[in-house]
Formats: sequence, C-alpha cells, structure tokens
Amino acid sequence: MAPIIPYQIDIPREYHRSILWISDKTGLADNLLHIHSGLAIFVLTRLITRRPYSSFIPFLCVILAETCNEILDYLAYGWRPTDTYFDIANTLFWPLMISLAERVKPASIYESL
Repeated sequence: MAPIIPYQIDIPREYHRSILWISDKTGLADNLLHIHSGLAIFVLTRLITRRPYSSFIPFLCVILAETCNEILDYLAYGWRPTDTYFDIANTLFWPLMISLAERVKPASIYESL
C-alpha cells in the first residue's frame, strides 16, 4: 500500500525558512520583525474583533501568536532561553503598553473634548 502523503513536511523548519525569507526580503533583523509582527497582530485583531485595546483581547491574541512562534522555534532549534526571552519581550512590549495605557487613561481628557 502506497503512503497517502509521499513525504513528510517538517513544519518547524519550513516556518523558520519562511521567517528567514521575510527577513532577507525586508532587510529587518529578527528583533525588529518581532516588534512589527506583535504590533501588526495587535492592530489586526483590534480591527477584526472590533474590541477596544483596553479589553485585552487584542493583547491575548498577540500572546497566543508569540506562544505558537516560540513553540515552533523550540521544535526547530531546541531550548534557547536567552533568545526566547528577548523574542517574547520584543513582541509583547508595545502591545502591552498600549493596552495598559488604554486601560488607565484618565476619562477627563476625553470628556473635555
């Protein structure tokens, strides 16, 4: 009996190859790609769900995407704690700051407008 799938796709390696391709084509370093992807996921989630940034739903989607990214990195390379921690910090920092700023903003600023 012939196999249904003639070859097996190594998803973590293919994912990494696509990330390297994006990095080569854009000229952006890995750190900058994490910052931009975190913000892009954050804004797209806000637009798709129509939930405000203060609801933390967009931020949770960024966390989910970064978790998936780090799992694929782990499967491709093994455990690299320094790289993992910097990737997480770069991806989550600005979406977290925007979420917190929206949550704690004083209402009087907007009431006076």
